[in-house]
Amino acid sequence: MTIEAVVFDIGNVLIEWNPERFYDARIGEEARKRLFAEVPLHEMNLGLDRGDPFRPAVYDLAEQYPDWTEEIRHWHDSWLEFAHTEIAHSVRLLRALRAKGLPVLALSNFGIGTFELALEAYPFLAEFDQAYISGRLGCIKPEAEIYQRLEQGAGLPADRLLFADDRPENIQAAEARGWQGHLFTTPQDWAACLIKAGLLTQEDAQ
Repeated sequence: MTIEAVVFDIGNVLIEWNPERFYDARIGEEARKRLFAEVPLHEMNLGLDRGDPFRPAVYDLAEQYPDWTEEIRHWHDSWLEFAHTEIAHSVRLLRALRAKGLPVLALSNFGIGTFELALEAYPFLAEFDQAYISGRLGCIKPEAEIYQRLEQGAGLPADRLLFADDRPENIQAAEARGWQGHLFTTPQDWAACLIKAGLLTQEDAQ
């Protein structure tokens, strides 16, 4: 089936996002494990992905856990250190696809405030033909609604979309709708997928 658009996740596909690594460096692995066990940080982050306001959500949680106030506030104050580097080969693939004239879309669980920070730090995030950001849409992967919103916005049949994401459940949800999926592990494997699909040549995908 001919691919008419390529869809990229952002976190851990185009930008490394690893709060655990940040906390390990800041407070040590043992303390980080206690922090994540005692404080619902990932649940709070899901709220951000659904559109909760960035600073109030983090600081309100910090007030609820006075033993960890400073550490929790880092989720807001030091967020760019959680997402501290781009995955350069993936960025080259994004640009190579667009240079071929193929629409490239983003589909990402990302908060409104955090995406604004990322966009300023990583200007290539403005290069997508369309960006479907969960915080703006009020729904998240792997919920069906966010995939449907992209299908409607792109105006393409599901089976004409090729999607790369690092989480199996997000790929499974896309494939259940008829999308073609690639579970992202390395940019080299993603490049090989794009070459196999006939979207890029070996030289394009370097």
